Amino acid sequence: MGGRQRDLPPLAGRGSVPSPAPDASIAGPANGKSMTIRLPKFSGRVYFSYGQKLNFKVATGGLVQPAVQNPSDPNRNILFNWSEYTLNDAGLWLNSTQVDMVSVPYAVGVKRPDGSVANAGRLKPGGYRGFFDALRAQPGGWGGLVQTRSDGTVLRALAPGHGIEAGGLPAGAMNDYINRVWSKYATSTLTVTPFANQPSVKYYGRVSGNVMNFTNGSGQVVTSFQKPDSDSVFGCYKLLDAPNDQVRGPISRTLCAGYNRSTLLTNPNQPDASSAGFYKDAVTNHYSRAIHERMVDGKAYGFAFDDVGAHESLVHDGNPQQAYVTLDPLD
Repeated sequence: MGGRQRDLPPLAGRGSVPSPAPDASIAGPANGKSMTIRLPKFSGRVYFSYGQKLNFKVATGGLVQPAVQNPSDPNRNILFNWSEYTLNDAGLWLNSTQVDMVSVPYAVGVKRPDGSVANAGRLKPGGYRGFFDALRAQPGGWGGLVQTRSDGTVLRALAPGHGIEAGGLPAGAMNDYINRVWSKYATSTLTVTPFANQPSVKYYGRVSGNVMNFTNGSGQVVTSFQKPDSDSVFGCYKLLDAPNDQVRGPISRTLCAGYNRSTLLTNPNQPDASSAGFYKDAVTNHYSRAIHERMVDGKAYGFAFDDVGAHESLVHDGNPQQAYVTLDPLD
């Protein structure tokens, strides 16, 4: 993985008030050209912007990254995006992500030792503009996720949770579906088999009042969830928190996927093995639906746990020879 590298200067002078971060930017290639950079063994993001550099700051908690759901963020009117990766002794995991927003399109790839290249994240022709058109045409306020610059340039669509935070999407966007799920499993059982390689590990969910209790095969309650709100569903957090453990986290991941894909009413055995039944309810995560529909391979990171069932836009190899981030046209 040779090529150009700029070492990140120490993040010195951290204080409670954010201050400008050291400039570690690299000028990108001209249109139609390419360049090679070196990435350290790390888990992080590669940001890229058009027209001007992004503004990063440092504070007591570390690096302050762009958060454009905040209208006062200095990057609000910059066209940019990022890719996420982990590179360690076990290999490379590189993905295109739409968990926070959909903006300038790009694809990721990895070259394997045999010379073949695996790719993910490529939109169909016309998919970029088609995605924004689909949101604007979707009833229920979904067009409010789209952010534009004063000159009319489409900058991005915020993910639904950020859209609620920014006031662009109604806070109750998923409430009707959540209410129907709650009603269904007050009188029937939701079975969760969270590990594909451990089919004998199952948990059973039933609603009692404002709580969904999950029991194991012995009938013992192993974890409970309060009735979530729409933001908890879209963000897979708060009332659907998913700690890094072997019980609550895996159950929560499965619930989150079922809510966002609107499969909990049609299939009491989760997660779903096939994407054929995803996003069929009128109340669903239309942001995630619209981006998946426009991907060449149907895979995207439309919400935090879109990897449940391997529906995410990810490339991986244990011995990567080269990695690619390809910036695609805005069409």
